Amino acid sequence: MARRRATGSHPRLWLGQKRTGGITHVFSRLANRISEITGSHWTFLVAAVAILAWLITGPLFGFSDTWQLVANTVTTLITTLMVFIIQNTQNRDAKAMHLKLDELLRAVPQARKAFMDVEDEDLAEIVREKDIVDAEDPYPPKDKAQNGRPKGKTAPR
Repeated sequence: MARRRATGSHPRLWLGQKRTGGITHVFSRLANRISEITGSHWTFLVAAVAILAWLITGPLFGFSDTWQLVANTVTTLITTLMVFIIQNTQNRDAKAMHLKLDELLRAVPQARKAFMDVEDEDLAEIVREKDIVDAEDPYPPKDKAQNGRPKGKTAPR
């Protein structure tokens, strides 16, 4: 669905109606909320208390196989779910950042529009394009990086 610029000055009118329905939207909102909660200091404290409680209950259950199995199962499930939550959050953040940068590239007349889809290129092509940009830079910094290291620095052996 193409989004056309509507008459009026409000940016939301330019983009069309916001899509807020469906399972994808619900998952995105849930993933965003979970990542906010799990990234707080309170979640760290809860995890530390849970680990401490697990250690204290070890002698009570005689460090049994069931005691260890419960702990391993819970941590495996939480870790697996968090991988997907973190990946979803990072994907959305990256896409939003690319959208903002693309908008800046469109707004700057001297900017090269060819870089608007550079995130879709493989690493070798990105490095090649970076070398072209670096070679054409009229005001390079004195310690311009080459191959990921500042000039004059060599890789550790």
